[in-house]
Amino acid sequence: MRIITFRRIIEFSEKYADSDVALREWYCKTQRANWECFADVRRSFNIVDAVGNNRFVFNIKGNSYRLIAIILFKTKMVYIRQICTHADYEKYDCSKI
Repeated sequence: MRIITFRRIIEFSEKYADSDVALREWYCKTQRANWECFADVRRSFNIVDAVGNNRFVFNIKGNSYRLIAIILFKTKMVYIRQICTHADYEKYDCSKI
């Protein structure tokens, strides 16, 4: 999968240093993936939810953080829309991010 953009991971990791390893692991695993559908994503990551409008929410570092991404299966693209703490996630309407 092609991931847009790694910069969000860098910026979030600078603010929350303990997220760095988990986010880089997510990035590497996702980059190596060849997902065709949500079931494929689930096989890679047990804790991921489809929230509608091509948006998926990944639990990062034992549910401490959430990564919200748009996945376009046909073009093999993953757009990182938002990375946030679990508490901040509760404030978002993920279908619109």
